[in-house]
Amino acid sequence: MQIGPLLGSGRTADVYALDNSWVLRRYRDEVDTAAELAVMSYLSAHGYPVPRIGPPTGVEARPTDLVIQRLTGKTLAEALLDGTVAEAEGAGVLARLLRELHAIPPRISQDPAYRILHLDLHPENVVLTSRGAVVIDWTTATEGPPALDRAMSSLILAQVALDPEFTGAERSVRGLLATLLTLLTDDGGVPADALARATGIRAVNPGLGAREKAVLGEAAALVTALAG
Repeated sequence: MQIGPLLGSGRTADVYALDNSWVLRRYRDEVDTAAELAVMSYLSAHGYPVPRIGPPTGVEARPTDLVIQRLTGKTLAEALLDGTVAEAEGAGVLARLLRELHAIPPRISQDPAYRILHLDLHPENVVLTSRGAVVIDWTTATEGPPALDRAMSSLILAQVALDPEFTGAERSVRGLLATLLTLLTDDGGVPADALARATGIRAVNPGLGAREKAVLGEAAALVTALAG
Protein backbone atom coordinates (compact mmCIF):
# COMPACT_ATOMS: atom_id res chain seq x y z
CA MET A 1 0.00 0.00 0.00
CA GLN A 2 1.09 3.53 -0.76
CA ILE A 3 0.46 6.45 1.57
CA GLY A 4 -2.23 8.55 -0.07
CA PRO A 5 -3.62 12.04 0.51
CA LEU A 6 -4.07 13.67 3.89
CA LEU A 7 -7.63 13.10 5.08
CA GLY A 8 -7.54 15.14 8.25
CA SER A 9 -5.48 16.43 11.16
CA GLY A 10 -6.20 16.44 14.87
CA ARG A 11 -4.40 17.85 17.87
CA THR A 12 -1.68 15.21 17.83
CA ALA A 13 -1.88 13.21 14.60
CA ASP A 14 -2.46 13.32 10.85
CA VAL A 15 -4.58 10.75 9.02
CA TYR A 16 -3.66 9.62 5.50
CA ALA A 17 -5.56 7.43 3.08
CA LEU A 18 -4.01 4.08 2.20
CA ASP A 19 -6.87 2.61 0.16
CA ASN A 20 -10.64 2.28 0.44
CA SER A 21 -10.37 0.08 3.51
CA TRP A 22 -7.49 1.45 5.59
CA VAL A 23 -5.98 4.70 6.80
CA LEU A 24 -2.64 5.57 8.36
CA ARG A 25 -2.78 7.57 11.58
CA ARG A 26 0.65 9.16 12.09
CA TYR A 27 1.44 11.00 15.31
CA ARG A 28 3.48 14.17 14.98
CA ASP A 29 5.22 13.68 18.33
CA GLU A 30 7.22 10.64 19.37
CA VAL A 31 4.22 8.62 20.46
CA ASP A 32 4.67 4.86 20.46
CA THR A 33 1.42 3.31 19.25
CA ALA A 34 2.11 -0.13 20.78
CA ALA A 35 -0.02 0.55 23.87
CA GLU A 36 -2.90 1.95 21.82
CA LEU A 37 -2.80 -1.09 19.53
CA ALA A 38 -2.87 -3.43 22.52
CA VAL A 39 -5.90 -1.69 24.03
CA MET A 40 -7.81 -1.65 20.74
CA SER A 41 -7.04 -5.32 20.10
CA TYR A 42 -8.24 -6.24 23.58
CA LEU A 43 -11.45 -4.24 23.28
CA SER A 44 -12.17 -5.62 19.83
CA ALA A 45 -11.83 -9.16 21.19
CA HIS A 46 -14.46 -8.25 23.78
CA GLY A 47 -16.85 -6.96 21.13
CA TYR A 48 -16.42 -3.26 21.82
CA PRO A 49 -16.81 -1.02 18.74
CA VAL A 50 -13.32 0.15 17.81
CA PRO A 51 -11.79 0.45 14.34
CA ARG A 52 -10.24 -2.76 13.03
CA ILE A 53 -6.46 -2.84 13.07
CA GLY A 54 -4.98 -3.01 9.61
CA PRO A 55 -2.17 -4.98 7.97
CA PRO A 56 1.40 -3.72 7.45
CA THR A 57 1.50 -0.93 4.89
CA GLY A 58 4.52 -2.15 2.98
CA VAL A 59 6.24 1.17 3.62
CA GLU A 60 8.85 1.84 6.25
CA ALA A 61 7.12 1.42 9.59
CA ARG A 62 7.43 4.05 12.29
CA PRO A 63 6.62 3.61 15.99
CA THR A 64 4.27 6.59 15.56
CA ASP A 65 2.20 4.87 12.83
CA LEU A 66 -1.14 3.19 13.33
CA VAL A 67 -2.98 1.47 10.46
CA ILE A 68 -6.68 1.23 11.16
CA GLN A 69 -9.98 0.70 9.41
CA ARG A 70 -11.21 3.54 7.23
CA LEU A 71 -14.58 4.51 8.69
CA THR A 72 -17.42 5.98 6.69
CA GLY A 73 -19.97 8.17 8.41
CA LYS A 74 -20.45 11.39 10.31
CA THR A 75 -18.98 11.97 13.72
CA LEU A 76 -21.55 12.24 16.47
CA ALA A 77 -20.56 15.91 16.77
CA GLU A 78 -21.40 16.54 13.10
CA ALA A 79 -24.70 14.69 13.41
CA LEU A 80 -25.67 16.70 16.48
CA LEU A 81 -24.79 20.00 14.83
CA ASP A 82 -26.77 19.31 11.65
CA GLY A 83 -29.74 17.89 13.51
CA THR A 84 -29.41 14.35 12.18
CA VAL A 85 -29.16 13.16 15.80
CA ALA A 86 -31.17 14.80 18.60
CA GLU A 87 -29.58 15.78 21.93
CA ALA A 88 -31.33 13.01 23.86
CA GLU A 89 -30.24 10.38 21.34
CA GLY A 90 -26.67 11.68 21.32
CA ALA A 91 -26.50 11.61 25.11
CA GLY A 92 -27.83 8.06 25.01
CA VAL A 93 -25.07 7.01 22.61
CA LEU A 94 -22.37 8.48 24.85
CA ALA A 95 -23.84 6.96 28.02
CA ARG A 96 -24.13 3.54 26.37
CA LEU A 97 -20.58 3.61 25.04
CA LEU A 98 -19.20 4.53 28.46
CA ARG A 99 -21.32 1.87 30.16
CA GLU A 100 -20.32 -0.88 27.72
CA LEU A 101 -16.65 0.07 27.96
CA HIS A 102 -16.71 -0.07 31.73
CA ALA A 103 -18.35 -3.49 31.68
CA ILE A 104 -15.17 -4.98 30.19
CA PRO A 105 -12.59 -6.28 32.71
CA PRO A 106 -9.27 -4.42 32.84
CA ARG A 107 -6.50 -5.71 30.60
CA ILE A 108 -3.64 -5.20 33.06
CA SER A 109 -4.80 -4.02 36.47
CA GLN A 110 -5.54 -6.49 39.25
CA ASP A 111 -7.82 -4.00 41.00
CA PRO A 112 -11.37 -5.39 40.60
CA ALA A 113 -12.79 -1.85 40.65
CA TYR A 114 -10.67 -0.70 37.70
CA ARG A 115 -11.73 -0.69 34.07
CA ILE A 116 -10.29 0.53 30.78
CA LEU A 117 -10.86 4.28 30.46
CA HIS A 118 -10.90 6.22 27.21
CA LEU A 119 -10.46 9.63 28.89
CA ASP A 120 -11.44 11.51 25.73
CA LEU A 121 -14.82 10.02 24.85
CA HIS A 122 -16.82 12.88 23.39
CA PRO A 123 -18.90 13.38 20.21
CA GLU A 124 -15.92 14.10 17.92
CA ASN A 125 -14.42 10.73 18.83
CA VAL A 126 -17.54 8.76 17.95
CA VAL A 127 -18.14 7.89 14.29
CA LEU A 128 -21.63 6.84 13.24
CA THR A 129 -21.07 4.06 10.71
CA SER A 130 -23.45 1.66 9.02
CA ARG A 131 -22.62 -0.90 11.72
CA GLY A 132 -23.25 1.54 14.53
CA ALA A 133 -21.24 3.95 16.64
CA VAL A 134 -17.47 3.33 16.66
CA VAL A 135 -15.11 4.94 19.19
CA ILE A 136 -11.83 6.30 17.83
CA ASP A 137 -8.63 7.86 19.20
CA TRP A 138 -7.46 5.67 22.08
CA THR A 139 -4.26 7.64 22.68
CA THR A 140 -5.21 8.62 26.21
CA ALA A 141 -6.58 5.21 27.23
CA THR A 142 -5.58 3.93 30.64
CA GLU A 143 -7.06 1.90 33.48
CA GLY A 144 -8.74 3.26 36.57
CA PRO A 145 -12.12 3.93 38.22
CA PRO A 146 -14.99 4.35 35.72
CA ALA A 147 -16.14 7.51 37.50
CA LEU A 148 -13.05 9.27 36.15
CA ASP A 149 -14.08 8.50 32.57
CA ARG A 150 -17.62 9.74 33.20
CA ALA A 151 -16.22 12.90 34.77
CA MET A 152 -13.83 13.50 31.87
CA SER A 153 -16.51 13.16 29.18
CA SER A 154 -18.80 15.49 31.13
CA LEU A 155 -16.04 18.05 31.71
CA ILE A 156 -15.09 18.13 28.03
CA LEU A 157 -18.70 18.81 27.04
CA ALA A 158 -18.89 21.57 29.66
CA GLN A 159 -15.74 23.18 28.24
CA VAL A 160 -17.30 23.18 24.78
CA ALA A 161 -20.48 24.74 26.15
CA LEU A 162 -18.42 27.58 27.63
CA ASP A 163 -16.16 28.13 24.60
CA PRO A 164 -16.99 31.46 22.91
CA GLU A 165 -16.18 29.93 19.53
CA PHE A 166 -19.26 27.73 19.92
CA THR A 167 -21.66 30.65 20.39
CA GLY A 168 -25.05 29.59 19.06
CA ALA A 169 -24.48 25.93 19.92
CA GLU A 170 -24.10 26.56 23.66
CA ARG A 171 -27.71 25.70 24.51
CA SER A 172 -27.65 22.40 22.61
CA VAL A 173 -24.34 21.35 24.19
CA ARG A 174 -25.68 22.19 27.65
CA GLY A 175 -28.77 20.15 26.88
CA LEU A 176 -26.64 17.25 25.72
CA LEU A 177 -24.54 17.46 28.90
CA ALA A 178 -27.56 17.71 31.19
CA THR A 179 -29.17 14.67 29.61
CA LEU A 180 -25.92 12.71 29.73
CA LEU A 181 -25.48 13.46 33.43
CA THR A 182 -29.01 12.25 34.09
CA LEU A 183 -28.35 9.02 32.21
CA LEU A 184 -25.07 8.47 34.07
CA THR A 185 -26.77 8.66 37.47
CA ASP A 186 -27.59 4.95 37.49
CA ASP A 187 -23.92 4.17 36.76
CA GLY A 188 -22.68 6.17 39.74
CA GLY A 189 -22.82 9.65 38.25
CA VAL A 190 -19.89 12.07 38.48
CA PRO A 191 -18.56 12.19 42.07
CA ALA A 192 -16.79 15.36 43.19
CA ASP A 193 -13.43 13.62 43.64
CA ALA A 194 -13.55 12.18 40.11
CA LEU A 195 -14.45 15.58 38.68
CA ALA A 196 -11.58 17.22 40.56
CA ARG A 197 -9.16 14.60 39.24
CA ALA A 198 -10.43 15.01 35.68
CA THR A 199 -10.02 18.78 35.98
CA GLY A 200 -6.43 18.32 37.15
CA ILE A 201 -5.64 16.05 34.22
CA ARG A 202 -7.09 18.52 31.74
CA ALA A 203 -5.19 21.39 33.36
CA VAL A 204 -1.82 19.81 32.51
CA ASN A 205 -2.82 18.50 29.07
CA PRO A 206 -0.27 20.02 26.66
CA GLY A 207 -2.74 19.71 23.81
CA LEU A 208 -5.15 22.23 25.30
CA GLY A 209 -4.88 25.92 24.55
CA ALA A 210 -4.92 28.72 27.09
CA ARG A 211 -8.59 29.51 26.35
CA GLU A 212 -9.64 25.92 27.00
CA LYS A 213 -7.71 25.77 30.26
CA ALA A 214 -9.08 29.14 31.38
CA VAL A 215 -12.64 27.81 31.54
CA LEU A 216 -11.82 24.58 33.39
CA GLY A 217 -12.99 25.84 36.78
CA GLU A 218 -16.21 27.19 35.33
CA ALA A 219 -16.71 23.97 33.37
CA ALA A 220 -16.34 21.84 36.51
CA ALA A 221 -18.85 24.09 38.26
CA LEU A 222 -21.28 23.66 35.34
CA VAL A 223 -21.01 19.86 35.57
CA THR A 224 -21.71 20.04 39.31
CA ALA A 225 -24.67 22.36 38.81
CA LEU A 226 -26.27 20.28 36.04
CA ALA A 227 -25.68 17.03 37.94
CA GLY A 228 -27.78 18.60 40.68
